[in-house]
Amino acid sequence: MGAHLSRRDVLRGLGVTALAGAISGCAGTGDGVGPDGRVTIELWHGQNDNGRKVIEALIGDFQRSHPDIVVDTSGGALADGLLEKVMTALASGSHPDIAYIFGADLPSVARSPQVVDMTDEVHSWAVPWTDYWQPARDAVTVNGRVRAVPAVVDTLAVVCNKSLFDQAGLELPEPGWAWSKFLATAKKLTDPAAGVFGTGWPGAGDEDTVWRLWPLVWNLGGEIIDSDGTGIGFRQVGARALGVVRQLASDRSVYIDPKTGSEQMYQVFDAGRMGMLLTGPWQLPDIQQSGVDYHVVPMPTFDGRPATISGPDAWTLFDNGPARVRAARTFVRWLTQPAQDVRWDVGAGSLPLSKDAENLKEWKDNSAQSEGLSIFVDALASARVRPAHPAYPQVSQAVGTAIVSMLLGRSTPAQAMAACADEADAALIIPR
Repeated sequence: MGAHLSRRDVLRGLGVTALAGAISGCAGTGDGVGPDGRVTIELWHGQNDNGRKVIEALIGDFQRSHPDIVVDTSGGALADGLLEKVMTALASGSHPDIAYIFGADLPSVARSPQVVDMTDEVHSWAVPWTDYWQPARDAVTVNGRVRAVPAVVDTLAVVCNKSLFDQAGLELPEPGWAWSKFLATAKKLTDPAAGVFGTGWPGAGDEDTVWRLWPLVWNLGGEIIDSDGTGIGFRQVGARALGVVRQLASDRSVYIDPKTGSEQMYQVFDAGRMGMLLTGPWQLPDIQQSGVDYHVVPMPTFDGRPATISGPDAWTLFDNGPARVRAARTFVRWLTQPAQDVRWDVGAGSLPLSKDAENLKEWKDNSAQSEGLSIFVDALASARVRPAHPAYPQVSQAVGTAIVSMLLGRSTPAQAMAACADEADAALIIPR
């Protein structure tokens, strides 16, 4: 996500479930129409630094071309604290018109009757809805209805330190490489005397710990939640996926980043002491600034088929009366069109939301100047997203505990999977 917000911050939350009971059916106050006929809408964008500068510049341009709409950004909080504020606002009936919501939190937020259904809206856009990347569309679709508009989209790939590969006498990996080669390469890159690790993995048990495992599960034929939504879909393959993490720990080839919100794993890579980093496009600006000579390659697989994950976030609209809903829809429609989307992507460190945006000269120029960025974009064609299910946070918590037990050598993959499966299944059978 670039300098405006670390992905550790983005992924550490998923705390919406504890707050879901606070959702109220109360509507916001005021129709937003001033005496001059202009409609004021409240946007909680959650951005900082570069992201804030870009979104505020875009808002300025929007207001010049839409003089009848005023976009107020004075409220809200930073993105990692925005969810709680939104839920509290929903309970009190003082919610904004638009808020930035992390993708995995949307299903629970969408349970509020104040969340605006965007299904008809997105299908009327000038850019066909099907031209937006599948992960972006899937992330905002809950129970067959579009409940938000994509804000950012990303993917995971592997960034390699070319100098460390040269020192170890290793060839750089190529697309289609196997997890077995990843494990062997991580072991060969590790040099305890020099303080060099083969790779890294977050070890706090949070969503940043968890989402890296899902491509392995999918590639093995599993699902996060089964088709009827009543149980997990990775009971049969989870132990094998966890075994990859356990092998890294057994080989002592993994740097474990133990603290939620920490940037240590990335700092180790930027310092030239890690051979391979599983990360997203948001990290490239920092890597480039560090001076590390790097190479980007798609995620390893078990069978050669591409497998990665995307974690889109969303602009979620809330009902504060017809005039404000119309104005909010007009704003997000404008904001997510290719010309504006590319400005946001380039300035704030995201990937294009649609193929139309990817084909614009501004994006092509940006991609040409950023080594490896195209690998992340290409991965969107096969990327998947976490399920739009309100119990996902509890499933993630159970998997996070299992992964930490692998990293710390506290149990076998089979033992960890058995405990994880029981806990996750219990969360899914609770009536919702």
